[in-house]
Amino acid sequence: MTSTTHSVDAGPAGKGKVPAPATEAGPARGSDPSNGFLAKAALITAALTVAGSVLGLVRDQALAHFFGAGPETDAFLVAWTVPEVATTLLIEDGLAFALVPAFSMALARRGQGARRDPVRALVAASLPRLMLASGAVALILMAGAPVLVDVLAPGLPDPRLAVDCTLLTATCVFTFGLAGYCSAALRAHRRFVAPAGIYVFYNIGIITAVFVLAPRYGVRAAALGVAVGGVLMVLVQAPSLWRQLTRDTADAPDEKAVGPSAPALMSGTLVATVLLFALCRQSQVLIERFLASSLPSGAISHLNYAQKVAQVPMILSLMLCTVTLPVVARALAEGDVRRARSRVERDLGLAGCVVLLGTAVVIACAPQLIHLLFQRGAFTADDTVATAAVMRVYALGLLGHTLVGALTRSYFSGGRATWFPLGAMALGVAATAGAGSWAVDLWGVRGIALANAAGISVAACVLLCGMGPRNVPIRVRGVLGELAKPVAAAVCATGAGAAVASALGSPFAAFAAGASTVSAVFVLVLWALRAEAVGPVLRSVARSVTSATRKLTHVR
Repeated sequence: MTSTTHSVDAGPAGKGKVPAPATEAGPARGSDPSNGFLAKAALITAALTVAGSVLGLVRDQALAHFFGAGPETDAFLVAWTVPEVATTLLIEDGLAFALVPAFSMALARRGQGARRDPVRALVAASLPRLMLASGAVALILMAGAPVLVDVLAPGLPDPRLAVDCTLLTATCVFTFGLAGYCSAALRAHRRFVAPAGIYVFYNIGIITAVFVLAPRYGVRAAALGVAVGGVLMVLVQAPSLWRQLTRDTADAPDEKAVGPSAPALMSGTLVATVLLFALCRQSQVLIERFLASSLPSGAISHLNYAQKVAQVPMILSLMLCTVTLPVVARALAEGDVRRARSRVERDLGLAGCVVLLGTAVVIACAPQLIHLLFQRGAFTADDTVATAAVMRVYALGLLGHTLVGALTRSYFSGGRATWFPLGAMALGVAATAGAGSWAVDLWGVRGIALANAAGISVAACVLLCGMGPRNVPIRVRGVLGELAKPVAAAVCATGAGAAVASALGSPFAAFAAGASTVSAVFVLVLWALRAEAVGPVLRSVARSVTSATRKLTHVR
């Protein structure tokens, strides 16, 4: 796999301006990279993200087909907690929040001139430590697999199967650590194809293992697929990063040292804050599994299938924030706070529109969607009804999840340690635990989903209130005013889409008609409310399609 479009760098006017590399597709030096470059990068990332999400659904369909929503699936999903936590800590949130700003700062220091290349120095100082720490944690988890399963799901009827699966999934701590490191480094260099494609290969590994080995090894085949998929995530990125680092070494200046040393670019306190935040956020899943383990068999599976489908809009909405994180970090590294603030505010508006449109589709067409995706093999009509009910409740928290993901990137994009996101997330987790303990007795697994939505919404509100001069000083009132418009559009669209979908008998026709109605009503209401995000979205889509069509040869 190769890296993405040519690098596009833009430095602010004045002192410390970072020159843009001479590339065929790059704009003139000093131009804003948030137009052509981000549109192209977002299109490429979106395509691969959608491909990974589709394969993720195929993976879940394979699990549902072979194992349904019963004790085998529950056992695997307990073991699946390890890669879920590792993904948050090492790929999506934790490690990326520390590494992307650190690499962005190193690139800015290199542009100012340095005796020793700051990028290579950062790699030498951080990569060996990461490999040692992640390898040690993987071994500890494997040795303590029985204890881990007992803590995560004390009510599980067959803990031995979950232990066997955990022994295999624990290996992903090491491979995900390497994959996350490569992803962060490549994104800081504005290379997005390989990082965006890792979940394509990860899911291919799991799907292949399930179809080939499940008849003989049962659900353990899926756990083996997780281990294989983790290796593929590293292999697909390593060549691109190696080429980037070796090329950068040849181009690095040999001048007077400027700026902090490599270790200072990423302090231990910063790493601790981002990892603890990511672990705290992922603890919501641990709470859900713990509460659901005491419910009848299949509760964990229903919750898992519902979350996997409902999270697709959230993943797509955060895609833009992932692409623009290096831009915001580079702007802050160069002292251009205004550019960083403008970028973050636009990202929040666009991400809110995307996730709320997806939320409306999920709520309006939940039964039809679950029926089309999973109702076959061991996954019965009763499972469809239960999963759809859970998914509708869980979708109420998708805006909160998106805001937490987007805002946390803003808090850590300056490369400074801050404990505020951890405190906000701790409040959200406490709300999830308290509400879940109360609601699970009243509404079962739907109560757990409701607690998730409430807890993440609390965390999002606290993070919004805490935005200020120590991170990216966005205009909170203006952002909330703009977010209120897609919220109103989503409410109207959900009602219209649900009415249309419920009037048709065929699941496919009902979903197609319901989703189309939701989309049309959502866009019309946004247009009527004069939402600022509508114009940029349409222009970005048109520009992305035109750019991809006319400059396809520039994608490496």
